[in-house]
Amino acid sequence: MTQPTSAKPKRQGLSRVWHAFFYSVDGLRAGWQEPAFRQEAVLAVLLLPAAWWLGQSWTETVILVGLVIAVLVVELLNTAVESAIDRVGPEWHAQSKRAKDIGSAAVLLSLLLCTGVWLSSVWRWLVA
Repeated sequence: MTQPTSAKPKRQGLSRVWHAFFYSVDGLRAGWQEPAFRQEAVLAVLLLPAAWWLGQSWTETVILVGLVIAVLVVELLNTAVESAIDRVGPEWHAQSKRAKDIGSAAVLLSLLLCTGVWLSSVWRWLVA
């Protein structure tokens, strides 16, 4: 059996949580390098406060906020898939294309859902 080349220390308890937090911050920094994530994050900075203004109930506000955060999460997951595929190799492969296309489709669906719910909330606010 081969030994891993860079085994990470086995952390437990608060030390594990502390280090996991900083791994997550590193992930957000890496995501920030992606133009699509930056655009969606800037839009989120505008939409999140607007959710408290637009939402007519606590439930509606949570849904509006949750959908914006969901778009960011799906974008980060798509970036992770693309990074893993690119790590395997630069050559074109049908399965690599398929994985990247599926990740992209997930982002599209999350954006469509978010847009649809936000537009319906704006419409209801304008009509009411």
